[in-house]
Amino acid sequence: MAISNQTTDKVRERVDIEEVVNDYVTLKRKGQNLWACCPFHQEKSPSFSVSPAKQIYKCFGCGKAGDPIQFIMDIEGVGFPEAIKHLATKYGIEIEEFC
Repeated sequence: MAISNQTTDKVRERVDIEEVVNDYVTLKRKGQNLWACCPFHQEKSPSFSVSPAKQIYKCFGCGKAGDPIQFIMDIEGVGFPEAIKHLATKYGIEIEEFC
């Protein structure tokens, strides 16, 4: 079963990167962006940046970057369909599937 494009579109529209990332690391505001120590590698000073305006994240230490869906894929070690299902469940979005 594949997830419909409508479900993926709804997830992209409704998901907030700040909420998604904040479930895993504590973010602190500095200017327009939010910062934390990267959850993907060990570091002592924050190099992990989240841009709520652009709905993206970027680690200037290890280079990982992306949108909320990519973050779930990276942090949970899952594929695209599983990340969509995870976020759809979190945001109460009905998952439409087709054969």
